[in-house]
Amino acid sequence: MLRPKAFSGEVVPFRVTAFREGHDSIGVQLRLFSPSGDPSLHRLHPLLDGFDHWLTEVALTAEGDWTFRFEAYADDFATWRHAAEVKIEADVDVAVMALQGAELCARAAAEPDRPARQRTALRSWSTALRTATDDAQAALRIVHDDELASVFRERPLMSLATAGEELALRVERERAGVGAWYEFFPRSEGARRSADGSVRSGTFRTASRRLPAVADMGFQVVYLPPIHPIGLTNRKGPNNTLTASPGDPGSPWAIGGAAGGHDAIHPDLGSPADFRAFVKTARQNGLEIALDLALQASPDHPWVTAHPEWFTTLPDGSIAFAENPPKKYQDIYPINFDNDPEGLCAEVLRIVRHWIAQGVRIFRVDNPHTKPLWFWEWLIRTVTVDDPDVVFLAEAFTRPAPLQALARAGFQQSYSYFTWRNTKAELEEFFTSIAHETADFLRPNLFVNTPDILTEYLQFGGRAAYRIRAALAATAAPLYGVYAGYELYENVARSGSEENIDNEKYEYKFRDWAAAEASGDSLAPYLRRLNEIRAAHPALRQLRNLTVQHSDDDAVLVYVKHLPAALSSSGASDTIVVVANVDPHSVRQTTIHLDTSLFGVPPGDEYPVQDLITGAEWTWADHNYVRLDAFTEPVHIVHVKGRS
Repeated sequence: MLRPKAFSGEVVPFRVTAFREGHDSIGVQLRLFSPSGDPSLHRLHPLLDGFDHWLTEVALTAEGDWTFRFEAYADDFATWRHAAEVKIEADVDVAVMALQGAELCARAAAEPDRPARQRTALRSWSTALRTATDDAQAALRIVHDDELASVFRERPLMSLATAGEELALRVERERAGVGAWYEFFPRSEGARRSADGSVRSGTFRTASRRLPAVADMGFQVVYLPPIHPIGLTNRKGPNNTLTASPGDPGSPWAIGGAAGGHDAIHPDLGSPADFRAFVKTARQNGLEIALDLALQASPDHPWVTAHPEWFTTLPDGSIAFAENPPKKYQDIYPINFDNDPEGLCAEVLRIVRHWIAQGVRIFRVDNPHTKPLWFWEWLIRTVTVDDPDVVFLAEAFTRPAPLQALARAGFQQSYSYFTWRNTKAELEEFFTSIAHETADFLRPNLFVNTPDILTEYLQFGGRAAYRIRAALAATAAPLYGVYAGYELYENVARSGSEENIDNEKYEYKFRDWAAAEASGDSLAPYLRRLNEIRAAHPALRQLRNLTVQHSDDDAVLVYVKHLPAALSSSGASDTIVVVANVDPHSVRQTTIHLDTSLFGVPPGDEYPVQDLITGAEWTWADHNYVRLDAFTEPVHIVHVKGRS
């Protein structure tokens, strides 16, 4: 498996187990080397959990390969101070403890690289302790002297130092761990229906007109389904029917036809030059293009005739279709790595590098859990040697073990179970898990919907459900995504499925985005505000800092995201409290209970807060009344103001 990873700007926890024999105190520090080789030293603090765990957090900004090691040492001052407090207060060994302290101070004062002001002060404390051998109160005052303790906190007096092995950590670019994604089908953007009912496909040129509006909503990544030629054999019709009519465009995931395969562009969309222009326009609007990487083929793909060994042949001589029982994809052949792994590896690497050359730096990988794990580890490692800025997102809707294994193998991001976690209890468990159990290796991208996923919560929750899910996704994790149509509250499913009726996978969609927003019939302003809040508040660009809090109502979810000033790029702390009514059919009134020590407020103290959605301001403490009306504003996104 690949080395541990982080993203630029991520606050990374460094943990280690350290102990020694006996009762003497120890200290632990982290020696960290940046990609340029610059060292830094960070002291760990004990978690006092009974398991000898130590922790420090560091915000890593430079991209590249970092190295680090943990170092432990006998903390001679801390050992002496504890023993002196106990013994001198009991009037036991007063002279011995005073002389030991004097020797420690003299030893520290003799260190040539210790600051001169410290050496002078240490010599004074040494002299004072030597004269206090028969005066317990005088000796105890020196033992309790905060200034003396701060000198040794700043620079411990070490002995018996040991160092662990040198370890590596890769820091990837920010977009590997932070970003708001927007998915759309370029063939629908600019599509036109003629008087005879036929449809002219949208192109990259017409789709580029949608990019400024996507950027205006605050999204940073535009994800495109496959843009390649689509097979004719067994082409699916509207609503996944088995027979397509003339003019039905087919599923983009049925890749390959007479016009080419994975390295080709569907002729309806334009030319390679048109695609490169689309990518350029996206960049000019502050957007990146993510391209779907679906390793499968239609029956018409050039691979089928050139490399039949790349597929599974059944006893009757036919090639096996893709299946996800009870679903069957008659327009798709899955590939099989068993017969020619070297050939398939070379071909996929060629395809990925081809699209990198066209300006793509992000790949959303379709169903990676249906391919060998070793393949993904090899591919990602090989690609990122030459192109370390390339990002891979796993569409890993699978069991926890393979989902997590894909993340460990190198995928920078992963889809998650968020879409199916809707109750307060489910969300508390899920958010705690992604923030504290798997965050060292798994970066969840909280898509609220996809072309394949329209959950019952969205189907029957009304417009409140769309606001609730967007607010949770945008605030709980640094990565989240929206599939086009979400802002238009498209919530009608095909009977018996989780998919939208008249699914865009199988036909063109005609939407008037501007008219919907102008009439107030669009969620776009809310999504825009959520992305503005994400941009303004660095606490929301971290994953590990989410802490679930308590409310008295079983439908009111509460969590805090806090970033201390010392770890913030702005130099100021940032605290966000999210309070969500996850029942989209009700008005809830309850009391929420906050551990205000998480953000530096003593229990019982009051502090000012502002709702970043409505602008309302209140004075809160650790127990607060809230009222959340699902039909107006079901979620408070509250900023704790004026904290240092």
